[in-house]
Amino acid sequence: MNTPLSILLYIAMAAVFIILVFGLVNLFSKSDKQPSRSNKLMRLRVLVQFIAIILLVAIGFSSGVIG
Repeated sequence: MNTPLSILLYIAMAAVFIILVFGLVNLFSKSDKQPSRSNKLMRLRVLVQFIAIILLVAIGFSSGVIG
């Protein structure tokens, strides 16, 4: 596996996990800004998941598994 890409993939997966935890904590908060913050966190999580998938595909291409 390509080492720089795998490190970036692990960072992206950790970021997805952290954003998911923040979203769950926000879900149980009683703030009046909770719906807006929840929507922003969900959008950010989807973006970071997309980046993680792109990195996974790049690792597949660089290792010769895909293509």
